[in-house]
Amino acid sequence: MKLTPMIAALLLTSGALVQAAPSPYLTIDHSSETLMDAATASAMWKGHQSAKLTRMYPSKKWGFASQVEGGFTDSKVCVVTARAMMLPRSGKSLVFRPAKTATAFAALPDATAQQCKALAKTKLGEAVDAMESALMAP
Repeated sequence: MKLTPMIAALLLTSGALVQAAPSPYLTIDHSSETLMDAATASAMWKGHQSAKLTRMYPSKKWGFASQVEGGFTDSKVCVVTARAMMLPRSGKSLVFRPAKTATAFAALPDATAQQCKALAKTKLGEAVDAMESALMAP
């Protein structure tokens, strides 16, 4: 009974599957609850994890933090600042020594609370995109 080639093929296939799934990055969110909840910020980070990014910046050494702040002025203008940061990892926590930071700003007059939250999500997406582009640049 010659099962050796079949077993070898099975082992190679299972090894490739294990390597294909990179470990997720440690992410933290320090945002104003009125503009951004932690679950939304975490989902945005997971959507930007690529194999190339993980290869260049291993998840065992790096993590990401986000911060969205702002609100309404007296004249009912929604003002939002969103920041995305890549931070070094120290065990199971992140050290606040940003290696890369990107920030996006916006103002929307006569906005509702929902429109302001949507603007905050958009601006955090822009900050994450800008940081990712800077990290992947040659």
